Amino acid sequence: MSGVERRLTGSLRFRLLAGAAVWIALALALAGLVLSGLFRDHVARRFEAELTNHLDQLAALIELGADGAPLLRQPLSDPRFRRPLSGLYWQVGPGDTPALRSRSLWDEALALLPDEVADGDIHRHSVVGPAGRQLSVLERAVTLPNGTAPLRMAVAQDESELRAVVADFNRVLWLSLGALALALVAAAVVQVSVGLRPLVRLRAELAAVRAGRRKRFGGDSPREVQPLLDDLNALLDHSEEVVVRARLQAGNLAHALKTNLAVLANEAEGEAAARRVAEMRRHIDHHMARARAAAARGLPGVATPVADSAGALARVMEKLQLGGRGGRRVTVTVRVPREHVFAGEREDLDEMLGNLLDNAMTWAGSRVEVASRLEAGGMLAVVVDDDGPGLPADRRDAVLAPGVRLDESTPGSGLGLAVVRDVARLYGGDLRLGDSPLGGLRVELVLPAAALS
Repeated sequence: MSGVERRLTGSLRFRLLAGAAVWIALALALAGLVLSGLFRDHVARRFEAELTNHLDQLAALIELGADGAPLLRQPLSDPRFRRPLSGLYWQVGPGDTPALRSRSLWDEALALLPDEVADGDIHRHSVVGPAGRQLSVLERAVTLPNGTAPLRMAVAQDESELRAVVADFNRVLWLSLGALALALVAAAVVQVSVGLRPLVRLRAELAAVRAGRRKRFGGDSPREVQPLLDDLNALLDHSEEVVVRARLQAGNLAHALKTNLAVLANEAEGEAAARRVAEMRRHIDHHMARARAAAARGLPGVATPVADSAGALARVMEKLQLGGRGGRRVTVTVRVPREHVFAGEREDLDEMLGNLLDNAMTWAGSRVEVASRLEAGGMLAVVVDDDGPGLPADRRDAVLAPGVRLDESTPGSGLGLAVVRDVARLYGGDLRLGDSPLGGLRVELVLPAAALS
């Protein structure tokens, strides 16, 4: 089964419309067959009733002449009997050879079957008549007053007229039923579209929740859908509560550990003990960041505009001049579109961008630029460039290892880029290093993108 077939058969709309179309087709086809059969029987009865009337009229108009031969007092009322080969015929005779016949037979005779017809009885036959056409024949044996033998009176009509009437009716019937089928299918399409509209709206709301444009599902829905929305909202509430509680507990744990580490750092004697305390503090920060990102990853309704985070960080760091070297000031330029949104927590984005800006301002000469672009697969790349000395290509992998310091004379823990890469990967992204057009290092932070209306 192809992908298109799987998508069609897996669609509720397709199933409902296909089921409606099948049942409409079956119902109308059955109705058409029944109506066609009823009309055919009706026309056949009318056809036979008309022949019976002609036969009765013929019997009433036939009498015996002075020589005992049958004669017709006056012509039959239907003018077709007087038009040659019209398809309506009669003949009268004492046997198989007619003594009288209609003008419509011209010089031919009806080939009646050689059966015995009781006096007054009507027999029905189908014979081949003039021009090789199939005829329906009604035959009656009548003994006239003063007659010595019964006369065989027969009237016949071309069956093609019956078939033509039925065919015309069937053509109109099936065209009408086809139009009705199209109208019913169109009505089914409208009904299914209206009926599935709450699910379409639910899908749009779900996309909005996943993109972070709203926190919960709306409450104005049909009674059949509302319980589902209530359960989804309850699940979102529970998930948010679990995440908040877990992050609060982790934060409390980190605070308690950092407090005790601060006490140990103040009381530590010797450089080795201080390094151990600093290393423990770095590990706590590292794993706390990973725990925060893991808890927030894929959480519905979470989205952070990159421009807000980058702008706020740039303003704070320009004031603090954390990266200034030798008294030089570093200018941070942010060129991030408002529609570029990170599908994650603001706190995690602030920590990642903060580390990148801290690193860039530490090494920059005078300029740091922050930009962003959308990439394939629903990803967002935040680019941080500086005009510092840059980083050789053969040393870029080493700088991403936790604890590695390329220049011990500069401040910092040496763990920032490793933390950023680990958090980005937990979100399904990554961290890339390259050459900056400003002359220094370019750091590209790749993160999942979210839509923002």
